[in-house]
This record gives sequence, structure tokens and C-alpha cells, in this order.
Amino acid sequence: MARPIWSGTISFGLVNVPVKAYSAVHDHAVHFHQLEKDTGARIRYEKVSATSGEAVPKEEIEQGFEVSKGHYVVVDAEELDDLRPHTTKTIDISDFVELAAIDPIYYDHTYWLGADESGAKAYRLLQAAMEGAQRVGIGSVVMRNKQYLAAVRPLQGGLAMSTMHFADEIVPVADVDGVPSGRSKAAPKELRLASQIIDALTSDWDPAQYHDTYTEQLRDLIAAKAKGKDVTVEAEEEEPSAKVIDLMEALEASVKAQRSGGRRAPSRRLVKVKGAKAKAKKAAKPSGGRKKAAASGGTARHRSSA
Repeated sequence: MARPIWSGTISFGLVNVPVKAYSAVHDHAVHFHQLEKDTGARIRYEKVSATSGEAVPKEEIEQGFEVSKGHYVVVDAEELDDLRPHTTKTIDISDFVELAAIDPIYYDHTYWLGADESGAKAYRLLQAAMEGAQRVGIGSVVMRNKQYLAAVRPLQGGLAMSTMHFADEIVPVADVDGVPSGRSKAAPKELRLASQIIDALTSDWDPAQYHDTYTEQLRDLIAAKAKGKDVTVEAEEEEPSAKVIDLMEALEASVKAQRSGGRRAPSRRLVKVKGAKAKAKKAAKPSGGRKKAAASGGTARHRSSA
């Protein structure tokens, strides 16, 4: 069972709803440790003075903000503690806004909000009212001594809280090179063909159909090597690099491909491992364009920290 990382109340008007926050996402990436060759000892990092090259103990390290090249303003730990907001027990809702009005660029990290036993009725009432009105509660919360802008919204029959970026953290599109001006318009025929491609690829949102194929294959590789197997994985046939062609030609070819039922499969980058000590290499292209894998007995190289 998931453990709550925060508990408090949602406060709006004179109503308080007791809740507990649980992380709604987890990292599935594969994380490696750096090891010394031959010994397998873990590589560790020390905080070293750029002047002397010597390791600096924790008690002799202070915080500095670089105001100009090589010049710092030092802020004491006590001064930081005085300014740092202390964790609160309230999500203060100040506004309710339309769900569709919030661009996803503002969302950061999402938490599930579970009802406290004493607040189940108020929780359900708030969830139903927000879902019926398609409104999101905007407010502030302090967790782990950091203040967040937060959005409380109905989601999958419950309530979720997403921490959000503040407006000054969003990079304006005007600052991005290469974005055409609003004065340029697409040609009607090109727009019609592009719309046909979008229509052909339109489907219901099903997040389960999308996979991190690299991570899945990497975990399979690690599992096989941990069992002492030699693994050979041949990559699927790769398409030749795309050439720059006429836009209309590309659109018409895409529409034709969609009409014939063609959909581009997710790209895969597979590796070929030969022997326990071999490094990952890009595999040769197989005939038939299908993924093939074979595993035979061998010896995996295991490391244990000294």
C-alpha cells in the first residue's frame, strides 16, 4: 500500500476537508551505479575545493549566490531558515477556474488526495461538485519547506492535487526561435490534407497502449545477464533517413498511406550483446524485419562493493 507523504485539509470558504496526499507517479527508469573496473567498488563523489583540490567537510561549506563572475553573496543557514516557509497542513483554495482553461504546461507533479475517515462525506461532496461544474481549485500549499501553487481537480472519481509552475517560470513562445508569426497562413489544400491525416490518426486516449520500449528491453537485458546468459537481440529493419521533399508530396503520400491502413510503429533501438564482457553494439539488420532473440548459457559479470 502507498504511504501518504503529507496530510492536512483542503480549505475553501468555511469548509475544511481532511485529506492525505500520495504520490500519483513513480519513476520506472533504470538507474545504474558507477563501478571501478576489475574491483567492482562503487565510485563515490566528494565535495572538493576548486582552489586546493582537497575535500571540504560539511560543516565548512556555506551557501553563495553568484552575482557576477567569481563574486558571491553568502547567505547563512539561519537566514535561509528564517525565510523558508514551514510545512503547513492546509491547501488554501482561493479560486475555482475552468478545467479547460489551464494549459498542461503549468502542471508539475501530481498527487492523489485520499479522504481522511472523518472527512469522507465532505470529500465526496467536493469531488462531485467540482466534477459537475468542471472546475479546478487553485490555491497554495507548503510541502517539505517549499511553497507551491497547486491545482485540486476531480480525476477518475477522486481528487488529485498537482503542484504547478508559477507564471514567471514559463518561457514565452515569443522567446523561441523558429516559431512562425501568426500572420503566416497555411495553404487551403495543404491544410485539408493535414486535417485528413489527423482525422485518420484520431483515436480514444488509452495510455496503456504506449510503452517505454527502451526501458523494457534494458530490463530484459539486465535480467538475462544476471542469470549468466549470452543475449543476442537483432534490431528491426530501419527505415532509410528521410529526405527533404516537397510538403504537398509528403502530405499526399501520408494520406495515401493512412488510407491503406498503414500506421508507423514505435521506433526501437535494440542492442546485440555477445558474451558476458562484451559491450552493447548496434545489431545487424535481420531479414524479414522482425525482432529475434536467443539466449544461451554463459557467465554474467556481477559486482559487489568492497
